[in-house]
Amino acid sequence: MPLPTDTLDRIYAGFLGKAIGVRLGAPVEPTIWTWDRIDKTYGEITGYLRDFKNFAADDDTNGPVYFIRALRDFGLDPSPQDVGRTWLNYAAELHGMFWWGGYGISTEHTAFANLQSGVPAPESGSIARNGTVIAEQIGGQIFVDSWGWVCPGDPARAADLAARAASVSHDGNGLHGARFVAAAIAKAFVAETIEEVVEAGLATVPAGSEYARVARAVQALHRVKPKDWRACRQMLESEFGYDRYPGVCHIIPNAGLLILSLLYGQGDLSRTVEIATMGGWDTDCNAGNAGAIVGTLAGIAGVAPHYREPINDGIVASGITGSLNIVDIPSFCRELAVLAHRLAGEELPAEWAADWVADMERRGLRFDFDLPGSTHGFRTAPDNRIALSWSDERKATGRGALCALLDRLERGDGGRIFWKPFYRRSDFDDERYRPMFSPVVATGQEATLRLWLDPWEGDGHLRIVPYVRRAMSGTIDEIGAWTQPPAGEWHELRFTVPETGGEAVDEIGIKVEYFGRLKFLGRIFIDEFTVSGVGSTRLDPQIEANEWGGITRCTWNRGVWKIEDGRIHALTASDADLWTGHLYARDQTVTAEVTPLAGDGHLVCARGQGNERCYAAGFVSADEVAIIRRDFGETVLARAPFRRELGRTYNLALEAVGDRLALSVDGKVLLEARDGTLAYGMAGLRLPSAGRMQAGVIEIREAAHG
Repeated sequence: MPLPTDTLDRIYAGFLGKAIGVRLGAPVEPTIWTWDRIDKTYGEITGYLRDFKNFAADDDTNGPVYFIRALRDFGLDPSPQDVGRTWLNYAAELHGMFWWGGYGISTEHTAFANLQSGVPAPESGSIARNGTVIAEQIGGQIFVDSWGWVCPGDPARAADLAARAASVSHDGNGLHGARFVAAAIAKAFVAETIEEVVEAGLATVPAGSEYARVARAVQALHRVKPKDWRACRQMLESEFGYDRYPGVCHIIPNAGLLILSLLYGQGDLSRTVEIATMGGWDTDCNAGNAGAIVGTLAGIAGVAPHYREPINDGIVASGITGSLNIVDIPSFCRELAVLAHRLAGEELPAEWAADWVADMERRGLRFDFDLPGSTHGFRTAPDNRIALSWSDERKATGRGALCALLDRLERGDGGRIFWKPFYRRSDFDDERYRPMFSPVVATGQEATLRLWLDPWEGDGHLRIVPYVRRAMSGTIDEIGAWTQPPAGEWHELRFTVPETGGEAVDEIGIKVEYFGRLKFLGRIFIDEFTVSGVGSTRLDPQIEANEWGGITRCTWNRGVWKIEDGRIHALTASDADLWTGHLYARDQTVTAEVTPLAGDGHLVCARGQGNERCYAAGFVSADEVAIIRRDFGETVLARAPFRRELGRTYNLALEAVGDRLALSVDGKVLLEARDGTLAYGMAGLRLPSAGRMQAGVIEIREAAHG
């Protein structure tokens, strides 16, 4: 059966539903908030319980963003072992990604530690290894939504892929939950009713399982009392409550509540996530799964504006790859849609842009506003002068454009319309799953956008100029001269991201100013905003800061990384890595001022694709330098004698151009090797074993590939 023609739109609606459910339920998730306390405090919930600056990193959204990468990294038929390697590669140990609640307490922490110690998946998550209680906690179903989205209309395949993925950490009823959620999402692409969706999910679950038993109990009461969800919730408390299922957050009570919210929500996304939140227990997980399923079923038209607008098409994640942690929802959904077509063996639809597949592994940004209602996370400042919305009235390409309403501007009034390619800690009011970021825009890249000026009132004197803002100082750099765009036609604006004195760029967009004498009322439409090409990065620790247990612009795995006296200090009792730069940077030369202080190894890295994949080069002992390929194991590609002195500062440079790798020390090439295994990746520093070092400026000079 061919994929539905609205596959991309439904994936988008489903992901928005997931995000809405997670954000709605997060403020009242257990264990402090009980069902009774939620009811007494909030009563009938009809909107977000708290405002939030930006969508905070959350395990419920980390998993769907990262674990699906097994399809990209290991092929379209990934094994549990492949998904286990995906965990090891993208999760930073003991922070971010999921709940690090302790071995034998947190299911994911337990499975990750098993993987690290050499226990392969699915044994890493099995009942035989960890016991039933650990294996049957809720995580089996909360991370698997993406496996449903890449299998539109194919519940059986979605259930199989989701169970493989979930088996890294779960077993028994934990796997049944994975099958149910993914299958339900897959069915939601083609179903007419929520009852069809629930039955399709349950068809993939063993009929004699506890998961099926709680689901059938909910269905039975729903048939008797179809309007009284609280009566059904009381039945769950009495017959399937937390007191009957040990562990921190068992899947069975929450499975009952998930199915309750689906049936009583009757295909209405808002009502479904509201019931899932009012019902208590693991509110963000249940509302997130319910939102993903019903969002996919209802489509974009079913996503209420008062829930959608605060999400603003963006979430952040907290994996080891900093540039991937800034998630533009339409772009990510487009990647899922490409994977769905690949899995189905179908050609991409002709109306999709020819470079969509290339976008999946390209250094750049592309915002086309094609999806109805999409904003791609654009913002304004100050927000009382310019209001953003999506419009299909004017579009350069696709189905729509971003519309900026300029309402009654006086002479000298204006503001900024921009996208955020980097975040600081102060941008968030919730940091339970501590994110880390590397900027996704760099000096030297080329930006383009198309805009259409539609003046309604005023004397037409509106001018614009492209700009970027520096993240650390807040300095705004205007690029080129102010211009007055023509009215009533599409106008293309091109500019180059300027040198910023080594600071990250945290805003890129246009400034708008009115200089007429009459009040101005009108609109600017923006379409086809792109940032492309290679860039250069200079990370100077003297202008960076210690944030989130690490260093701004960097992600890290193991060890202690901090700035003292204007230099990076690193200390570890095992191996440890620091990463910066873009995941999809290809040809690059990475240079760092490195001072070895203790231990054998002190390395600079290029083309890093996570914890387990990179090229690393530098000192491997007091008497030797080497170039190493790390790819779930280490291979020495070249080595040579070199007498290293502790306490001395060296300039290490690793060049990765095509398949050529070269290590230079203080400007002299000492080693060369050929290897084409890793085509792209981040830059960084590595301590391969217990040791200590300092580092100064890190530079990444990218070159055009090929």
